[in-house]
Amino acid sequence: QITFHANRQLDYNQQVLHRGGYLFLQYIYYSLALDKTCRKLRDKYKFKYDINAILSDMIFARILEPSSKRSSFKVASEFLEKPTYKLHDIYRALDVLGNECEFIQSEVYKNSHLIGKRNDKILFYDCTNYYFEIEQEDGDKKYGKSKEHRPNPIIQMGMFMDGDGIPLAFSLFPGNANEQTSLKPLEEKVLSEFGCQKFIYCSDAGLGSEKIRNYNHMGERAFIVTQSIKKLNAEDKKWALNGEGFKRLSDDTLVDISKLSDDDTDLYYKEEPYTPKKLHQRLIVTYSPKFAKYQKAIRESQVERAQKLIDSGSTKRNRKNPNDPARFIGKIAVTDSGEAANIHNYLDTDKIEQESLYDGLYAVSTDLLDDPVSDILKVSEGRWEIEECFRIMKTDFEARPVFLQNDVRIKAHFLTCFLALIIYRYLEKRIDSRYTCNDILSTLKEMNFAGIKEQGYIPTYQRTKLTDNLHEACGFRTDFEFITKSQMKTIQKNSKGR
Repeated sequence: QITFHANRQLDYNQQVLHRGGYLFLQYIYYSLALDKTCRKLRDKYKFKYDINAILSDMIFARILEPSSKRSSFKVASEFLEKPTYKLHDIYRALDVLGNECEFIQSEVYKNSHLIGKRNDKILFYDCTNYYFEIEQEDGDKKYGKSKEHRPNPIIQMGMFMDGDGIPLAFSLFPGNANEQTSLKPLEEKVLSEFGCQKFIYCSDAGLGSEKIRNYNHMGERAFIVTQSIKKLNAEDKKWALNGEGFKRLSDDTLVDISKLSDDDTDLYYKEEPYTPKKLHQRLIVTYSPKFAKYQKAIRESQVERAQKLIDSGSTKRNRKNPNDPARFIGKIAVTDSGEAANIHNYLDTDKIEQESLYDGLYAVSTDLLDDPVSDILKVSEGRWEIEECFRIMKTDFEARPVFLQNDVRIKAHFLTCFLALIIYRYLEKRIDSRYTCNDILSTLKEMNFAGIKEQGYIPTYQRTKLTDNLHEACGFRTDFEFITKSQMKTIQKNSKGR
């Protein structure tokens, strides 16, 4: 029996609410044997602080309430299991984590096979960048082309992801470097340290240069990369833009794509041998009436905006964005009997017509000369997941902007974000990806417990199908009306696979 008194005040600094959503993340963390990896680091460096507790808390805080390292320590202090380390230990641990970043990545990959077979026969690669709240370049933080179009110095990240959407490895490189140069060093690491020898490399056109294709044609590797139709030579471009020779993907029936309804949801393709230099490839061009309709609608609204800019006279800004409506505005200098020229703006109908030729078309190039087209296109379609990985890191885990100044600690920060992404992705897969990222994260954030008189805990969250799925996926339950202290200790042990 627990007795409450209406006239008794709370004790000073008494914590009533405890965060419990981390227990489900902890289950994945220990499944990946990250505690054992931390033990190896402790044995190597002989430090006294608990690097396992620090790393796990930083990862859980990054997922549940992303903030600075100082604030993460405060978040961890609200967990059911309190930190056994001090704030200054976190900064010491960052130096170790940054220096051992590659070792930790390879250990996580090796131990991920304990959870299940990795789909590492298809590897997706992409790059993004993160800006810094500083004005001057420093270390790897250099001025470069920011994805957010910000003027701050940036650092770039290249990342490999497997065919199931689970991140595999990442590297950081200076903000002013060409992202194509980032691939080879990281891929060499994947080949040597991860032991991945046979895989299909998949990327967008920006990371699919002829040099990269040749590199991934070596050994037991192959490639499937997006091909820009606009950058094809004249002969291949003419063939790609010609509406003849397309077949329906589902049954290989020949069709005239000019006669298709724009509500048609089928996909059509044609292919040809493609040897731009020495490497024999296969060029596959697809046409989607639905995608063509979408692109046409977008362009029509941009043309409308371009006409409004002309009518209002506000066309002077230097616009570089390839999707800017101003690209449809042409300029002509009109002179009257040798006097200074007046600039006349007009709607460039030739440019509009030229763009419309590419509506609904998409191309990939591959050295897989005999594989079914449907299989190749299915692999290429998986690229959206690596973009989703970067979105989660940037938006949900707030990996940017970065305030740390030391390059080693910056690496540790991104390692934490990368591990958070792996753990989140595995949890998402365990509940069959039935829910959105927002559903899962908001539910984990709400899974809190009220401490009752040193006797136990009452869950303060609503039981839902999603909370049921989380419990089933991790093999323990916290959704009882009351949980005694000893029961909670057992739950904590279970979350560590003990």
